Amino acid sequence: MIVTLIVICEVGFWVLLAAGLAVRYLLRMPRTGAALLLCEPLLEVLLLVVTAIDLKGGAEPGWEHGLAALYIGYTVGHGHRTVKWLDGHAAHRLAGGPPPVKPPRYGRARAAHEAKVWLGTLVAAAVATGLLQIAMWYVGDAGQSESLRSWMYGAWRAAGIHGLIALTYAIWPKKAPAEEEDREPVRVEP
Repeated sequence: MIVTLIVICEVGFWVLLAAGLAVRYLLRMPRTGAALLLCEPLLEVLLLVVTAIDLKGGAEPGWEHGLAALYIGYTVGHGHRTVKWLDGHAAHRLAGGPPPVKPPRYGRARAAHEAKVWLGTLVAAAVATGLLQIAMWYVGDAGQSESLRSWMYGAWRAAGIHGLIALTYAIWPKKAPAEEEDREPVRVEP
């Protein structure tokens, strides 16, 4: 049941995103489109509530509960950035807005960009860890909650690996080719 709900939430995320952007730019109803986009966090709240009800109903904590926590954490850590990125592309393609700002490709600007993306992964790992810890307290049996603890370690391993990759951009920054050094630098996303 939880896995099905995770799939429904993921599909619902993309359906709400597409509907919100279509209403916002194709139908020229920005407030209604924004309201649809603001409904997306309700999917994660629904997933959280159903997962808690499943655990309260006596379900043994398993991989599906850990996956639900990681899904919610990822949405909190990276969801806003994803929506903002797609909104910029939709504004450009559907409403004649300026082209979206591309992430920098070279030097310190690229390292700063990668660090910001990594911070989203840290937020995702922290949220997932918090939800998993609450679930472990909720279950109360240390033996039953071991699978949830392993998802915590997995979240932090992923954040550590992502952090190492982001760090490589700072330690070994990629140099711009000679013909691109004379051009105007690319702006960094705020």
